[in-house]
Amino acid sequence: MGTGLILGIETSCDETAAAVVERGRRTVSSVVASQIATHARYGGVVPELASREHLRAIVPVVRAALEQAGVGLKDLDAVAVTAGPGLAGALLVGISYAKALAYANRLPLIAVNHLEGHIHAVLLREREERDALRDEEPALALVVSGGHTHLYLARPNGGLWSYKLIGRTVDDAAGEAYDKVAKLLGLGYPGGPWIDALARFGNAAAVPFSFSQVKAKAHLRGKTARTKGAESSPIADLDSHFLFSFSGIKTAVLRYVEVNGLRDEAERRADALYPARTDGDGAAGAVRLPQTKDEALALCSRTTLDLIASFQHAVVGDLMKKTFGAAERLGVVRILVTGGVAANRELRERFSQEAGARGLEISFPTKALSTDNAAMIAAAAWPRFEAGEFAAADLSGDPALRLA
Repeated sequence: MGTGLILGIETSCDETAAAVVERGRRTVSSVVASQIATHARYGGVVPELASREHLRAIVPVVRAALEQAGVGLKDLDAVAVTAGPGLAGALLVGISYAKALAYANRLPLIAVNHLEGHIHAVLLREREERDALRDEEPALALVVSGGHTHLYLARPNGGLWSYKLIGRTVDDAAGEAYDKVAKLLGLGYPGGPWIDALARFGNAAAVPFSFSQVKAKAHLRGKTARTKGAESSPIADLDSHFLFSFSGIKTAVLRYVEVNGLRDEAERRADALYPARTDGDGAAGAVRLPQTKDEALALCSRTTLDLIASFQHAVVGDLMKKTFGAAERLGVVRILVTGGVAANRELRERFSQEAGARGLEISFPTKALSTDNAAMIAAAAWPRFEAGEFAAADLSGDPALRLA
């Protein structure tokens, strides 16, 4: 019997991460190198820069994860790596390094879908906190992040899990809308944490944002959603009641800013929070990131705070409406909410309250495991290790890898 230790590697977007997890239920180590400072002045992730930063960080991050766990490569049972979806160049950095490690140390390599990893981030927390495993019960999983907004029916299947796509965004992901609105308001990148921190100081009823029902369109039958996230089942094959769309509220915020004369305020706020800095040779250098919400709060008018609160209230409300509607339709009593947006304070509070009122069980990952990390990849790999599902030698990254 082996050690049960799997080294996970995650490089799908802008975090270089490595972790060691024991038998899919105990995190032994987890190390994440963030690229926020690199991408902040662009208001979003620049793929070429992300790949370059992964190349710089991958070796020291993996080394740190092994040292933190107190193990060597010889102590591992397998190496797991994110195979997609994600940025093509970023994925290839992690996959190439994972393949080299596995080959050099005669370890099996396990390919993991990034979205499945997010779901297993919740399952990992449940396994760590509870004596009894819950892997025998189906669950409705909402994966909501900067690149994805998907609803899956997750079913245990002989140790492995199977997934059926129930709903998804047809355009922007929820986290992407957060980032774009934050950039519009001069709050910088990543926008989600700043909007969540400032929303509590505004009136959520001040701006009556609403979401219209996404209509099923016959001409889209057989076509995938127009989104830069993962491909999925064609839109026409899904119930339109469980389709998300966040491009409209992003446009509504833009119009509100223009009508209410908030653009100049946003530009002043951006200049104050993220002043341009140059290196000695005059080239643009890394921006300074604000350290506390008070720094940003002092630069926000009452109108801006009300706008932020109303935007967040509307987005969380739409996520709730469709998630709980799907749970009722499917008859499930267990909901998993995961992904970067799952770290949002208001989302956790309102989802928990609604689940309690409906008598449903709801679980979230820890805050640390909500955003991209490698512990979730190693945890998702364990059932595949037990089943002997190993990656082929020609494994490559798939930016549009499907789950389900």
